[in-house]
Formats: sequence, C-alpha cells, structure tokens
Amino acid sequence: MSTEILSLIDEIEQSSALLRRRLDWDVAQKRLDELNALSEQPDFWNDPEKARKLMAERQQLETGINTVQELEQEAVDGRELLELADGDDDLIQDISANMKRARERAAKAELQALLSGEADSNDCYLQINAGAGGTESQDWASMLRRMYVRWSDSSGYKVEEVDAHEGDEAGIKSATLLISGLNAYGWLKSESGVHRLVRISPYDSSARRHTSFASVTVSPVIDETIEVDIDPSDVRTDTYRASGAGGQHVNKTDSAVRLTHDPTGIVVACQAGRSQHQNRAKAWEMLRSKLYELELQRRREAAQDSHDSKSEIGWGHQIRSYVLQPYQLIKDLRTGHETSDTGGVLDGDLDGFLSASLAHNVSAGNDEDA
Repeated sequence: MSTEILSLIDEIEQSSALLRRRLDWDVAQKRLDELNALSEQPDFWNDPEKARKLMAERQQLETGINTVQELEQEAVDGRELLELADGDDDLIQDISANMKRARERAAKAELQALLSGEADSNDCYLQINAGAGGTESQDWASMLRRMYVRWSDSSGYKVEEVDAHEGDEAGIKSATLLISGLNAYGWLKSESGVHRLVRISPYDSSARRHTSFASVTVSPVIDETIEVDIDPSDVRTDTYRASGAGGQHVNKTDSAVRLTHDPTGIVVACQAGRSQHQNRAKAWEMLRSKLYELELQRRREAAQDSHDSKSEIGWGHQIRSYVLQPYQLIKDLRTGHETSDTGGVLDGDLDGFLSASLAHNVSAGNDEDA
C-alpha cells in the first residue's frame, strides 16, 4: 500500500511540474500581479467589455496557479502523513484515498491546460434537436438536456435556457442552452454530433426495445476579438409569441425572435428575454456564434470528417451510443471510451467522455482552434 501511495505522489509531483512549465510560472505570476493591480484601479470598469476580458484572463491564471500550488501541497502532505502513519491501516487508507483524488484532479488539470484554442475559454451555446421518431426522440432530447444541465451544475457552470420547444406529448423538440464559465466551449465542443439511445420504451405498451436519435450542436460565444461578418440582407427576421406556462406567464406580444441566415440555412431563435429587443440582440449573438462554429467545422474537414449539422439525425451519423437494454453500456464511437455506469452518465457524469475526446483530439493533431 505504501509503495502504491508513493507512486501516486510521484505522479502528482510530475503533473505539478508539467503544469508549471505550461503556465510559464514566473511569467504567469507576474501577469496575475499586473491584472490584480489593474482591477483595483477606479476606472477599471469604465470599459466593461475590456474589463470582462481582463477578469476572465485573471480567473484563468489564478485558477492555474492555485491548482499547481494545491497539488504540490497535497504531495508534501501525503509524504509527511505516510511517514507518520507507522502501520496505522486506517490512516494509510485515508492517505491513499486523498492521493487518488489529487491524482484525478492533476490529470484533469493537465487536460485543461491543453484548452488553448482561439475560443476554448469562451462560454458556449449547446443546441439539442430531437430526431425522427416523435415522442421517443423528443423524450430522449429532454434526457440529454437534463444530462448537460446536471454536468454544468456539478462543474460550476451557469446554465440559461434561451430557447425551447416542447414535444407534442412529452420531452422537447429542441432546446438551446447558454453555458457560461471558463473553458465551457473547450470542454463541450466535442459533444457536437448525433447521440443514439437504445432502451425499452416507456411509451410502448408492448415493452419493445426502441432506438432514438437526437443531435447536439455546440458553438462558442464570441466577442469582438473574433470577427464574423454578416450581411444584414442575408438574414430574415421573424417574430412570434414566446411560449409559457400559461396564465400570467403567457406572452401577449411577439417578443420571441427567429433569425434565418439564407446563405447557410442556419436558424437561431431566442425567447428567454423580457422584450423583443433583448431577444433580438441575443439571437444575433447566437447567429454570429453559429457562423463561427461553421468556419471551425470547415477547418476540421482537412483533418477529419466533421459533424454536419444538416445531416439526417439517424443511423450512420452517431458519435455516441447509450444502450440501456438488453445490457447497459455507453460508448463513444470516436475515442472508444465506454462505461457501464449509464445512470451516472445520464445524471451528468460526463468527465470521462469529455477528457477522452480532448486527449484524442490533441493526440490526433485535430485541435482546430490552436
């Protein structure tokens, strides 16, 4: 047991040293000091957009530096406690558990350090669309929405639903989530594609097995540092009444906004705002995001087959299979990563799949934003 613990401590120390090099430690600390000093200036928030970017950079540096320091301290504490354990099995078990958790954090931090693409640190829009199949696929789309919301909550990200269309009987036809937080796009960008579910249908009185499909599209929220030129004459604007829960929540004006970009066929919609003005502004932001993601897809095509958001949502296009019957297995068809903990994944435990996708893309040289 002691040998195993020492091996874990060695791995933590190696990861810490690697993270120090990737951060360029002295430069990172100096830059963090500069940003801290800038944030204390009385005119810092006179330019809110610039201030927001600087605060995001500050948060990223601070998180990286704190992670390295915490991992280094974990390794020191582990060695000291192991010397004091003196055959105390309970204490040794606790030390082992602590070192395993620290090693997992170190592994995730190593992957996080690879998120260096142009938009990896940005917030993102995650859109879910039910495939053909009516209630079955719409229920599956709703399950995916819950999965991503639970993952976001457990990862410390903020989630806002900016658009949703309920299913005819159950589930959703589509939904768009705005997921906000450091590296949201970097982690979730590999989720774009078709997700396939195999289960005993709760809507089939004969309890037969059904296969359902839903597509996921992830695009980064972009700021003024990334230029996306859109000709207003190429965009068609439609307004409609936002759906609600009934009663006083029903919108009595055409406040929801839908934008259609004719050259690409991209459609975005927003109904979360209180006014048409707010929804229009958010819809334009979403359109810019979608067009930027389209450009990223074009870049990826040179290295691999990219997910085509206009392709049929069905057989032959899936990136991940979720099999609940006759056995339990979730498998990513790109990386080969799989797990039998189907309940955990559907409850938001996606880190294994996201980490495997990031490592796969980096090792294959497919980090399109770098």
